[in-house]
Amino acid sequence: MGDRALELHTLTEGGQAAEEVAASVVDWIAQARRTLDLALYDVRIPGALGDSVSGALHAAHRRGVQVRIAVHDPEARPPGHASPPPRTKPDILAATGAAIRRIDGNGDLMHHKFALRDDEALWAGSTNWTLDSWSLQENVIVTARSPTLVRSYSRVFDELWRRRRIEDSGEFDAPAVSVGGISVRPWFCPGRGRELAHRIATRIDRARRRVRVASPVLTSAPVLAALAEVLEERRIDATGVVDRTQIEQVLHQWRDNAQVRWKAPLLERVLDGLHFSGKPSHQWAPDTPHDFMHAKLTVIDDAVFVGSYNLSRSGEENAENVLEIEDPALAERMAAWIDEVRARFPPVGAAGHGDFGGHGPLAHR
Repeated sequence: MGDRALELHTLTEGGQAAEEVAASVVDWIAQARRTLDLALYDVRIPGALGDSVSGALHAAHRRGVQVRIAVHDPEARPPGHASPPPRTKPDILAATGAAIRRIDGNGDLMHHKFALRDDEALWAGSTNWTLDSWSLQENVIVTARSPTLVRSYSRVFDELWRRRRIEDSGEFDAPAVSVGGISVRPWFCPGRGRELAHRIATRIDRARRRVRVASPVLTSAPVLAALAEVLEERRIDATGVVDRTQIEQVLHQWRDNAQVRWKAPLLERVLDGLHFSGKPSHQWAPDTPHDFMHAKLTVIDDAVFVGSYNLSRSGEENAENVLEIEDPALAERMAAWIDEVRARFPPVGAAGHGDFGGHGPLAHR
């Protein structure tokens, strides 16, 4: 990663080698002198690359760095839960010398992907620490240097570490801070999940020029309603990209559920009318390529929302983090990247009118 106070790095399928991402992670870890706190949903890095990352963590531990890793507890999922579990092996992580805590989601997910270094540096975004995330998926990595920003993240990490559950974590209003002269405000779910969804929806409703969305799924009622208004009014340039396979699964499940069936035509109208594209990824299974369109990025005029949060109702209830960044140049670059990703894939169109192949669990985490 570079030397600027705030940087966003984009990943695309085939756009970089997993070795490149692993090397940047190892370099980031190697700079730790006092503390490393990692909140990671999924860690699966077999082979030599995994050895290099675990070796960096072990080396940090040996030189006196306090290393703590909070992971989602896959055994805490209730029977019939729809989402595929992470396959992190905490015992392997513990071999690095790090202190490990499994976090109980009580039916929801400890879905963070962030790391904190020496109370001053942040690594965050949509990217899990897996080979598939680093080489087969569209993702975003954020790095920042700001003690004030890291304090908000440390508060959430300490809540998870102390309570060992996600319930009520992030239930505070984090301030906007200046990072290299750019305004950055962190948001945390589930504590501020509803407020985050309405914040994004409100900014879409007030947009004057453009909206660009990259999200595996798009099921948040406030966001869908705001996009529907944009579609009806035809007042701004709005479009985006999703994961088509997961959208088809969502529509299939909605039509079998009377409580949310009303959302299906709204989602179809928004995706079709705003000319969204959709990545035809493999349906999730343990042994299939996990090649999802996995970025969680929304650009609204000169604002960028980026993090671990899917634009979904379940995302509000998981443990998630998002950065709201105000910067015209960054917004321009991220909007252009979404357009590039969108151009790679066919239009979603009326995704739900065909034969649903995806009857299994949603793989949009």
